[in-house]
Amino acid sequence: GFEVLPRRWVVERTFAWLGRCRRLARDWERTVESAEAWLLIAHIRRLTRLIART
Repeated sequence: GFEVLPRRWVVERTFAWLGRCRRLARDWERTVESAEAWLLIAHIRRLTRLIART
């Protein structure tokens, strides 16, 4: 039968969180380094909001 894989849900949820960042919705960056930097900023933003809620 069908079995939910918890790891997959974690990845899909993370992609959904990153999808809320408009800058990451499209690939505007010219270099891989700047794209990685914006991903890092998005993760930092997400974690600071999570910490602020608790």
